[in-house]
Amino acid sequence: MSEVADRKRHSHLRLKRLGIDTYREHVIYMSRDCHVCRSEGFEVRSRVAVSLAGKSIVATLNVIDGGLLSNEEASLSKAAWNHLGASEGETVAVTHAPPLASDSFLRKKVYGGELAKEELAAIVAEIAGGRYDDIELAAFITSCAGDRLSLRETVDLTSAMIDTGEKLSWDAPAVADKHCIGGLPGNRTSMIVVPIVAAAGVIIPKTSSRAITSPAGTADVMETVSNVDLDIARMRRVVEQEGGCIAWGGSARLSPADDILIGVERPLDFDSEGQLVASVLSKKIAAGSTHVVLDLPVGTTAKLRSAEAAAALAARLVHVANAFGLKTAIVQTDGTQPVGRGIGPALEAHDVLAVLQGHAGAPQDLKTRAVALAARLLELVEAVPTGSGASAAEQLLASGAAWQKFQNICEAQGGMRIPGSAGYRLDIKSPRAGKVAAIHNRKLAKVAKLAGAPGAPLAGVVFHAPLGGLIERDQPLFTIHAETEGELAYAHDFVRTHEDIVQLGETT
Repeated sequence: MSEVADRKRHSHLRLKRLGIDTYREHVIYMSRDCHVCRSEGFEVRSRVAVSLAGKSIVATLNVIDGGLLSNEEASLSKAAWNHLGASEGETVAVTHAPPLASDSFLRKKVYGGELAKEELAAIVAEIAGGRYDDIELAAFITSCAGDRLSLRETVDLTSAMIDTGEKLSWDAPAVADKHCIGGLPGNRTSMIVVPIVAAAGVIIPKTSSRAITSPAGTADVMETVSNVDLDIARMRRVVEQEGGCIAWGGSARLSPADDILIGVERPLDFDSEGQLVASVLSKKIAAGSTHVVLDLPVGTTAKLRSAEAAAALAARLVHVANAFGLKTAIVQTDGTQPVGRGIGPALEAHDVLAVLQGHAGAPQDLKTRAVALAARLLELVEAVPTGSGASAAEQLLASGAAWQKFQNICEAQGGMRIPGSAGYRLDIKSPRAGKVAAIHNRKLAKVAKLAGAPGAPLAGVVFHAPLGGLIERDQPLFTIHAETEGELAYAHDFVRTHEDIVQLGETT
């Protein structure tokens, strides 16, 4: 046997399933005394190539002591296990991962350099291929944060993100989409806009991200009602059948590098403006959209805190969209308070269903905002004459056509269900009478996240105190919903130390 063949034989380990969830990170677990660890000189956090039946990934090594794994065994995180299609007892080959081809480009950006188009393409290709670990991803995200991506780099990053994934095209003169940049609790208008626009006969293949820094993204909310994990073929079938869909972009592999970056942006709890633009527009372009309405909420505790910040982001969005021939309309909306009452996946879904079903108690602010955005989109694609979008959208909602279309979309995506309710609730009551003068959106969203949202889909907050509302002493300002007592207490502890979530003024 040759030396190379002998080494390959000794680099094999038998798989044992431990069921460890690392979100999307590929991790391999090996015993510290494992012969592969020792002979290859692997250390904790080493990047290693793992191969099985013609498939290969790059994974981060975690070392285990205490006999959980024998010296002949290895385990994989759920993400790595599923990617390889592994089965218990199969044998994997473990070797040193080749060095990153884009390592010098990453270092260049970290030290403040401007990246060429081919350098950004190399980085994104290796990110999409799973070659970057979380530390390297965090370095890239941080190096691009703030204003560290030029307009030209933003265009090139968008292009690279499109090129690494699937692309859709549609036999239609106009393909609509809508996106909100986020930062405002409860702003779940997409799930109302999509059925209105689709009911008008306009194609709208809506792909959404899961939450990054918020208690829920559109995909998280829609998932409480129907399946959102549509691959590219099924997404196409749903849209061809119903004219629209509301799907998670990650399962369709549209701009897959974006979903990997989002997985690291979530624990970092921040967005980069340039990456936000590339993230939003790459998904829209890859989905085949030709016309997009972009909702930019502005408020002192929203993501965009001033009209000037909104104008700067709008200019970047329009510049990049124009580079790809994408027609856009920017709508600047009120970001001073939550939209609707629910904050968290199931709670926001209940608001959406109430609006679509025309319930008398449905949150009117959510309905009004959704109708305005749908109207702008219908006019942008020239489905209705300028100035008649609002009446057309209102009619489609009032007639029940949008509600029927939403049900049809859900059925096409795998069936519709009604979300449940959390088992633990706590009213946060006002300490005095007064008029609601200000709402701290970020802190209110934090309460919902601490209660378990979006990971616990029934968790979150129901908000009762809109701006300008008159509040009596001991009247509930909001209600925390949680799936466990511990999460309820965790959120309540935060509320007790942050009394400025809802600020009251005098009643006169």
